[in-house]
Amino acid sequence: MRKKLVAGNWKMHGGLQANSALLDRIVESLPSLACDVLVCVPFPYLFQVAERLAGSRLALGAQNVSEHAAGAFTGEVSAPMLAELGCSFVIVGHSERRALYGEGDLLVAAKCKAVLAAGMWPVLCVGETLAEREAGETLAVVARQLRAVIDCVGVASFSRMVVAYEPVWAIGTGMTASPVQAEVVHAAIRRQFAELDSVVAEGLRILYGGSVKPQNAMELFAQPNIDGGLIGGAALVADDFLAICHAAN
Repeated sequence: MRKKLVAGNWKMHGGLQANSALLDRIVESLPSLACDVLVCVPFPYLFQVAERLAGSRLALGAQNVSEHAAGAFTGEVSAPMLAELGCSFVIVGHSERRALYGEGDLLVAAKCKAVLAAGMWPVLCVGETLAEREAGETLAVVARQLRAVIDCVGVASFSRMVVAYEPVWAIGTGMTASPVQAEVVHAAIRRQFAELDSVVAEGLRILYGGSVKPQNAMELFAQPNIDGGLIGGAALVADDFLAICHAAN
């Protein structure tokens, strides 16, 4: 059975004092949690959070990465830099990066390749817009986004990756895909991999992201192909985030 993973994405939020208080609560609660737990924080706070998490089983992740390992790319952050700071995961292809910064499938694939080369796990985000869902294109869009990465890094690499399905229309809107809607897409993702490698498909953790709350987490996580969540706003409230983690138990 796949162990559940709950990943908190702080987005562009945080502050030194607030971070410390939030992390204290999460670390204190880890002994009661059966799931794996990950926090993905803004670049300026990686060092602070890495120091606080030392010796705990709370994993550290970054929210973005350059596809380049080094060079004249002012303002970018490379995968080797993140690995050196203690990151074990990196979110790649988040819908906000795709929509606001024009990151396409090929760039997302290149970033996944860079993360893997640095020994970390990509958390590959895929998902459709509201217009694409209403047009009946959800499964085709998600399959295309996955195919670009499979073609770049190979299906076997997904044994060291996590996939997060995040319907764009449900992120930060308060709208949530129903458990049935989410499960349909998660099952289709697993089938896509099963056609290529049944072992990879069975082991692949597929998270749901899109307005997960304490009130809906248990029902979502009960679906057979939903292996945890990529949590946005609720990850910034200790009680909410921990309640979601307990739902994953």
